[in-house]
Amino acid sequence: MGTRDQGTNGDVAEAGGVSTDGWTLPTLVRHAAVTHADREFLAFEDGRTLSFAELDSHTDRLATALDDLGLRPGDRLLGLLTNSLEFMLLMIATHKRRAIFVPINTDLRGAFLEHQVNNSEPRIVAVDHGLLERFDDIEPGSLASETDIQATILVDDGDYGAGAGGVLMGSAEISIEELLETEVRREAVLAAEPSDVCTIMYTSGTTGPAKGVLMPQAHCYLFGLGTARSLQITPEDRFYCCMPMFHANGLFMQVFASLHAGASVYVEKRFSAGKWLDTVRRHEITLTNALGVMPEFIWRSPPTDGDRDHRLRAVIALPVAAEWAAAFEERFGVRIMQGYGMTEVNMVAYTSFDDPVMSGCAGRPLADFFDVIVADPETDLPVAPDETGEILVRPKVPFCFNVGYHRMPERTVAAWRNLWFHTGDAGRLDESGRLHFVDRLNDRIRRRGENISSYEVETVINGYNGVIECAVVGLRVEGAGGEDEVLAVVAVRGPAPDPVHFLDWCVPRMPRHSVPRYLQFVRELDKTASGKIRKQAIRDAGVTEDLWDRESVGYTVARS
Repeated sequence: MGTRDQGTNGDVAEAGGVSTDGWTLPTLVRHAAVTHADREFLAFEDGRTLSFAELDSHTDRLATALDDLGLRPGDRLLGLLTNSLEFMLLMIATHKRRAIFVPINTDLRGAFLEHQVNNSEPRIVAVDHGLLERFDDIEPGSLASETDIQATILVDDGDYGAGAGGVLMGSAEISIEELLETEVRREAVLAAEPSDVCTIMYTSGTTGPAKGVLMPQAHCYLFGLGTARSLQITPEDRFYCCMPMFHANGLFMQVFASLHAGASVYVEKRFSAGKWLDTVRRHEITLTNALGVMPEFIWRSPPTDGDRDHRLRAVIALPVAAEWAAAFEERFGVRIMQGYGMTEVNMVAYTSFDDPVMSGCAGRPLADFFDVIVADPETDLPVAPDETGEILVRPKVPFCFNVGYHRMPERTVAAWRNLWFHTGDAGRLDESGRLHFVDRLNDRIRRRGENISSYEVETVINGYNGVIECAVVGLRVEGAGGEDEVLAVVAVRGPAPDPVHFLDWCVPRMPRHSVPRYLQFVRELDKTASGKIRKQAIRDAGVTEDLWDRESVGYTVARS
């Protein structure tokens, strides 16, 4: 990189190498407090705000209180928390104890919640009062270790239920307001190191139990730095975060990216396509991120005369479809930026403001931080440019990458075979060195000698009137010659469409070999706790009586 990035606390060594000295989130908070002082950093939909200086001073008090509650370096504090001021305070205060913050999905309940509590072995649990009952079904003594939950920190979310039960029964209950009255003891506020594991985030667990990603301080720091650099964020920017902060995109790529640059953030608990533009306009937003179906929902909202009446300059949108990406930019007068990354590997590629928007194009890898190749998934040998293979990544900078899966050594070793981290994603590198995401590796479908991207088929089907979303998978069927038949499970509003009419609509919109043989129309798709469709369960079920088979009615797709 050669030169020092503005607003990143001296992150980049002048001589061209990267120095991670000081790459911790508490150091970043302290630096921002000195540089930006009483300027507003965070604003929430409930009207509360937090300045840069307050984030630092409040977390010093809270870190002292956590010391009083027995939180020691390396202990875990698990948070079942919606987007809130308290979320941010608890995270940084935990890091100031050199302890580990474990933000978990607020939709978790039952066995899903029990697994993450059991795996993370928290010393303290922080929970929104309205979510307290989620722990009632986890019986005391059900944890696999001898770790006891010593305290339950209650956060006032305006929704009051019963007291702590289940696994939380017997822990000391205390409100965060009480903790914030603690006088600071400087010896309780510890200096973090870039190598400290500071956060555990859980993957969705689509093919097995959710895996806890061990994230060092420098890894979390770089998530924000890479975004701040790629979006060219300045103190004049204002980020709109309506994605959950228990995921890396909302927390690191939006909130902490803004902290790097001294920008402000407006935070809401959830996304609403209907009020998105009004919020952007009213709060003078300049940057935001939109993941999954969010950008398409925005695009499909009714056009208005005020679509360009705002200060928004860029949106990181993942994924985007060729049919609407450029039109989105034109309609709203913004740039769509893309990238590639995952909780385990950080964000390893971004597009630039000079790149045209192309569906699936993640831009050039951040070569100062990562090695990225596309390899044959059977041999791990690089494939030729523009050939599809598995995306493999490894870090060039210490502790800017995950250091394994918590209490899952076999999964860690499997992911790191041949000294490359295996993302499980199919992609390609073009002749210009740009990385293109193709699909999840297991979602690739091969039919009639052609590789089919389930993502591309899903993008087409989602454009059918009345479709909410869909899942496309390949099924191995007897007589198919070892290849796949395509199944589309489609969630629709109102009555299910006539299957023949539906395929008639699909045929002119996709290659012949991609047209589904099997269809199933449902009200909603089965998903994981983090909102990902359970595709493996669809594959495992195979051909069932609920599926409509076009061959049963003699429906054929003519060659064009």
